[in-house]
Amino acid sequence: MPANTIGAPPPGELSVNGVVIEAAAIEAESAAHPDEPDPGMAARKALVLRELLTQRACATGLLAAGAELDDGTVDRLLEMECPTPMPTDAECERYFAANAQKFRSPDLVLARHILFALTGKAAMAPLRARAEAALRELLQHPERFEALALALSNCPSGRLGGNLGQLARGESVPEFEAAVFDSQRIGLLPGLVNTRYGFHIVSVERRVAGVALPFDAVRESVGRYLSGRVRHKAIQQYLTLLASRAELRGIQLDARPGLLLQ
Repeated sequence: MPANTIGAPPPGELSVNGVVIEAAAIEAESAAHPDEPDPGMAARKALVLRELLTQRACATGLLAAGAELDDGTVDRLLEMECPTPMPTDAECERYFAANAQKFRSPDLVLARHILFALTGKAAMAPLRARAEAALRELLQHPERFEALALALSNCPSGRLGGNLGQLARGESVPEFEAAVFDSQRIGLLPGLVNTRYGFHIVSVERRVAGVALPFDAVRESVGRYLSGRVRHKAIQQYLTLLASRAELRGIQLDARPGLLLQ
């Protein structure tokens, strides 16, 4: 049975300009929205928007009647009906000047660690005790870090003396990131760092503070961001216009710009 059929829909059925969206299609689409508060409603909304685009693509000659709408056709339709002007250099410079704090090179740390990994077979208490004993030894003899990493670490970096190289925010799990970035401490951290992987002994070897970037270094990224923002708004308004001109049954879409495309 086709997902969409043409005809006068019975009361309560979902339709777009007389094209009925079948219950089976709604049920199948719901599986694509598991994180929504109401997956069924999210599915109905998505299918209505897709049908609106399908009908418009057919009306403009981009899609043959009865053909399946694909992403390429959607892109061509939006390029034709929602042209997005590129921001000027002056607009980019104004945005940069108003948001200069966003344009910095990342803070970096050079760090080493020794990992006592949690596995399905390892009991947590003995593992923590081993990690704490190694930490006590290193607090007395920090020069032994490389040797203990080689002997004890369950991370491949142990072969390199625990060296993790250069790290920026977002490159490690949140617990580890907080331990190395949320203070200015240099050297061996006085406590174990507990993550989903196990217990870490961590030494911060060096910190490199981020610096403000000049406009020329970020001109292209600012332009892409502003262009994307304008395009997103234009698509929202376009979908709102399509919905306002259509005969919709079985759903009420909030036609305020921004609420049809999330």
